[in-house]
Amino acid sequence: MSPKFYNKNAEALAQQYLSKSFEEVHKSWSHLLPEIIENPNARILDLGAGAGRDAKHLAELAEVKHSNKNNIQIYAVEPALDLAEIGKQTTKNLKIKWLEDSLPALNIITQQEVSFDLILLSAVWMHIPPSERARSLRKLANLLKPGGKIVISLRHGQTEDDYKTRKMFDVCADELKQLATDVGLFTKLETTKQTDELGRNHIHWQTVVLQLPDDGSGAFPFIRHVAINDGKSATHKLALLRILLRIADGHAGAVLRRESCPVSGERVILPMGLVALYWAHQYKDLIDTHHLFQTPNKSPNMGFMKDSGWHKLTHRTASDYRIGNLFFGEDAKAIHSMLSACASNIKNMPCKYITFPNQEPNSNNPVFEVNSKTVKAKDSIFLDLQTLEQWGEFSVPESIWLAFNRYACWIEPVLVSEWVKTMAGYKGNEQYSAPENQYYLQQALNWLEPKRTTTEVRQRFEQIKQQSPEIAQCVWSAKTLTNKYAIDHSMPFSRWPNNDLWNLLPADSDINGQKSDRLPTEHKLLASKERIQHWWREAWLNPVQSNDSNTAFTSPNAEPASTHKNEVNDMTAGYAISNKLFTAPLPTTTTNQIENSQQERFFAEANIALPGLNSDNDSIDDLFEALVMQRGRLKEMQQLREW
Repeated sequence: MSPKFYNKNAEALAQQYLSKSFEEVHKSWSHLLPEIIENPNARILDLGAGAGRDAKHLAELAEVKHSNKNNIQIYAVEPALDLAEIGKQTTKNLKIKWLEDSLPALNIITQQEVSFDLILLSAVWMHIPPSERARSLRKLANLLKPGGKIVISLRHGQTEDDYKTRKMFDVCADELKQLATDVGLFTKLETTKQTDELGRNHIHWQTVVLQLPDDGSGAFPFIRHVAINDGKSATHKLALLRILLRIADGHAGAVLRRESCPVSGERVILPMGLVALYWAHQYKDLIDTHHLFQTPNKSPNMGFMKDSGWHKLTHRTASDYRIGNLFFGEDAKAIHSMLSACASNIKNMPCKYITFPNQEPNSNNPVFEVNSKTVKAKDSIFLDLQTLEQWGEFSVPESIWLAFNRYACWIEPVLVSEWVKTMAGYKGNEQYSAPENQYYLQQALNWLEPKRTTTEVRQRFEQIKQQSPEIAQCVWSAKTLTNKYAIDHSMPFSRWPNNDLWNLLPADSDINGQKSDRLPTEHKLLASKERIQHWWREAWLNPVQSNDSNTAFTSPNAEPASTHKNEVNDMTAGYAISNKLFTAPLPTTTTNQIENSQQERFFAEANIALPGLNSDNDSIDDLFEALVMQRGRLKEMQQLREW
């Protein structure tokens, strides 16, 4: 497509497009639309939305059908900015999100980490060069929900002027259907060629509707193959699959970028340090606490357990290895060493031997790719996305990433069950080999979730309440809070365990009881936006002031006073800020680092947990938009009750 032509002629083209109704243009497939609009949580992508005619019609259908309970999300994408401005006016006051993006990359849309029930390409496909069509359709297929549909209108009869000025190409329904088959789509509808609604005799239109089967893109069979059928001389392969699933499920913001590989297709790029951190998190208690063997060998030691790293951190727990934690001194150096050893082990063990079915190990087409870097140990390390990028990059096929992202709650039990069976077969774990004893192995594999503690946030709220009582409000009701209040998880902890600072909000106790473990509606979340953002600013983004003379900053390496030790460990899990007095003072430079780390921690946690945020994001407007998006993802994936 040539945005230059469409921008230059935006007014005339908009008038032409809007002269015909949605029903006139799309009557050949509109009988498929009611089933989609029936779903109050449907997502629809209008790609090449132009002057907004189709997006407007779809949004109005959604409003009529669902009235005040309309959760249908419509994304309108148009690369010609002048035309898009007209489209925004056409759809003013309707629930439509306009974005600038284009095929084949669709970088902006894929960053949203959402999937669609319907993708509409009206008068778009002829702008895609034949060399880019396979990638374009692969990208579109990856954006579909199981059962989702892609509607593509084909324009036949391009002229020489169309080829030159509008950058059009010839199209063919058979070509499109073959490309669809290659990415696991089937043809739901193919119409005959229809006359042009604008009366142009040389132009004819044809519609092809493609659908994704409910069994997905082939990622499930592959995951099952690795988990169940693939040879396992250790638990490495299961470990890698599980940590990728955990990252996809809980850290949508961890994606550095997406790219296309000529051989292996679309891929998702993650920070290698994050994969290594989760590797250490997963194995930490299994080995150090439960003393479970992870290989058939008699020695419990594994390749990533080095004296300079793993064995210097025996005083740590798995909960310490999480985003937002800050380490100093010998612990920081050991963390560096441990992450480097884990990254090397992942590259040389599971990544080397995980291959697609019927493909030899060590082939030139690996499933997972690692581009690792050497990192020099330092006296401090703050675990955020930018730090973890230093260890290089980890590449995952997009279809596998999306399967983990959307179906984590179904895939994880399979991985855990197979891991239990694998460990039970090792000689070092023979006391658990009997089926009735394997429950212990199952319990040991429980992923250590963040503790459901609100102590730290409650203390911060008390500080704010003392200093500025007028701003101590319930974020949901605006009621002034005195003694009776709660710290609420905006996204319910019982459904999505997340104890990050951005997710913890002050609320009236009665309101919190009404909300319980339900998901706030999009309307309620948007209505509370100003109060939520005000709390974020006051609590975490403005300089912390305390009137407590006993407050001191400290390093996680210092030994806390015995009367506070358990509480501090629950609160910080190795993080460097606490409202308790420690016995070991910090150097001045370290104290200065910590004074700035509260805001860094706030954004580090949010930027990796929420979809569509960059690692250097420091905008609470972008953060709130990502929160609304995550609310929609949880609603779709878990079908949670709404409040």
